[in-house]
Amino acid sequence: MIRKATFNDIKLIEDTYNEHFKYEKKHGAYTVFKKGIYPTRKDAEKAVRSGTLYVYEENSNIWGSIIADKAPPIEYAEIFDGQTYTNDEAMVIHLLLVRPSMAGKGIASSLVGYAAELARNDSCKVLRLDTGSQNIPAISLYKKLGFRVVANASMKVGTVIEHSGHLFLEKVL
Repeated sequence: MIRKATFNDIKLIEDTYNEHFKYEKKHGAYTVFKKGIYPTRKDAEKAVRSGTLYVYEENSNIWGSIIADKAPPIEYAEIFDGQTYTNDEAMVIHLLLVRPSMAGKGIASSLVGYAAELARNDSCKVLRLDTGSQNIPAISLYKKLGFRVVANASMKVGTVIEHSGHLFLEKVL
């Protein structure tokens, strides 16, 4: 089940982030996320406060989460300037994370599908997101789900981690 996150979920969401960091340390990193920098418990708390964090829950376990809203990162202004859809018509996925131990079970696809449904219900015409060009699993998933790459540029991931070679994608709903 996917539902809006509450403050009672923060510990399990933080556990998901920590499992991700532990996995990438052991197996190599696809993301540019950094433990203690982004994503953090404070990021999750901020998203709960704003009502933009959703969790994938099964049997009282949180296996993944997504942050989605209509507030694009500052870099989107240049990337999507002159595009067909305005910011008002676009829902943005800011952070999608699934516990590595639950990878390959369709959780990420379900969360993206949920974000698309939120977008449609909010009269959005497009779903936008960004990911590192080195994040092959995420890129493959997004392309499979109908996203197309719009640009490759630099970005501050989570507003704090400088990254060049970042991909910006969108899917028309």
